[in-house]
Amino acid sequence: MGTRCASVLLACVLTACGGDKGDSGDTGGTATGGTATGGTATGGTATGGTATGGTATGGTGDTVTTPTDGAGVPTYYEFASGESGASSVSYSGQTFRQLLIEDMTAYVSGMTDRLNAGWFPVPGEVTEDMMFYLEFDSTVGGSIDHSFTADLPILQTTYDDVSSDKDLFGKMAGNDEVGQHKDWSVDFVGWPAPGVTTPESLVRAWVAMLDDAAVNWSNGDIPTGPDGEPVGAVYVTAEGHDLKQLLEKFTRGAVAFSQGTDDYLDDDEPGKGLLSDHTANDDGKNYTPLEHQWDEGFGYFGATRDYYDLSDDQIADIGTSDYDGDGLIDLKYEVCWGHSVNAAKRDRGAVVGTDFTKQAWEAFAQGRMLIAENYGGLSDDQFAELQGHRDQAVAAWENAIASTVVHYINDTLQDMGDYGTPDYSFNDHAKHWGELKGFALVMQFNPRSPMSDGDFEVFHGLVGTAPVVAGLDDDYADDLRTARALLGTAYGFDEANLGDDDGENGW
Repeated sequence: MGTRCASVLLACVLTACGGDKGDSGDTGGTATGGTATGGTATGGTATGGTATGGTATGGTGDTVTTPTDGAGVPTYYEFASGESGASSVSYSGQTFRQLLIEDMTAYVSGMTDRLNAGWFPVPGEVTEDMMFYLEFDSTVGGSIDHSFTADLPILQTTYDDVSSDKDLFGKMAGNDEVGQHKDWSVDFVGWPAPGVTTPESLVRAWVAMLDDAAVNWSNGDIPTGPDGEPVGAVYVTAEGHDLKQLLEKFTRGAVAFSQGTDDYLDDDEPGKGLLSDHTANDDGKNYTPLEHQWDEGFGYFGATRDYYDLSDDQIADIGTSDYDGDGLIDLKYEVCWGHSVNAAKRDRGAVVGTDFTKQAWEAFAQGRMLIAENYGGLSDDQFAELQGHRDQAVAAWENAIASTVVHYINDTLQDMGDYGTPDYSFNDHAKHWGELKGFALVMQFNPRSPMSDGDFEVFHGLVGTAPVVAGLDDDYADDLRTARALLGTAYGFDEANLGDDDGENGW
């Protein structure tokens, strides 16, 4: 079985093989834990309206139709193959990587309880366990049960049930051989530190910190916060780094957001993304390369197939939808992953209303319908229309990320204001800053980001590489307010959504 496999199985046993039911921040939902801090639920549906078209049926041999609302917007993400009439939608590999990120985060969440229960990891053991997810090998881990849970049983039990021969590092920004808009070995910015030159090297640096922290914790060396109290979790450092949040948020951006915006939905490389062939199906498949590329971009956004019909509360607080009513959750179709959840959380928490969920859904669904209805190739006008749908989808996706950064700037400002009072929590402060930084690092991966390279560098210079916790001086609070204003200008956010000087009354 090997030490890696054995260690991961031990972690699964000690954590009851459950998803992270604790404080997982803004990419969870009930299925994987946590709710967004701040914000008030306002209800409403993701896009509104009632389906008036046919019923999407799916299935390999079934002829499918696409239901639409009165405005012609698809209400379910299902589209027929131009050759067979069967479903042409497929993005299991993207679901698989979303699952790996969730399970990696659950592993980190369970480390503290394992250590307190008597686990004594040797140096390198945690790194090896983390590589189980980051360098996933189906020949080693494919038959192992994943740890994702929901309110209903999960249809797929093992990793192989979802997909195979997929990992995270292989699709991280900088590791694709063709098509990325920058050379991430020289252009990666936001975390200046020795040895950190690429997105992968940053993840490895954080994993090494986590490995050291686990060994030290098991030996009784537990760091303390600025109040002199021991930190509450092994993944929180004395400097205020919440390694769980940094790893999850950055990895999801450096894989899902990077791949979605700079690969599958891009149009700068012949034969890739929107420039893929649409004249014939892939050999033995029900889809053309263009259909598949678009679906893979949608898969990285992470919405369920029936996202249209879900309210912001359903997306944010439940995160799953048993659309077919079989009493099971299909990981490939019925889970809202990562960034699709953030969009709903920010929509319901906005002071001045936003609808990132609607914008993203309409763009993805209408773009896909345009592709499906023009099997054999798009005209110049149709291709320009498709680019417009892409631009709207990517803008909604990044707006959801950027508004989440605003949200965590505000939380961090509130933590700073609470310092020295009974309301202050160093763990919360580290968590909020970790989410702020982890999310904020990823906007550079979108070649169409409205934030300029110069403003991006200024932003990260203001935020720094650790929260200011010793003394909590006013200068750093001013830096965060300036950074927040940069986001407001770049993304055109309403000033009311940015919040006040204390981080209140905004996202």
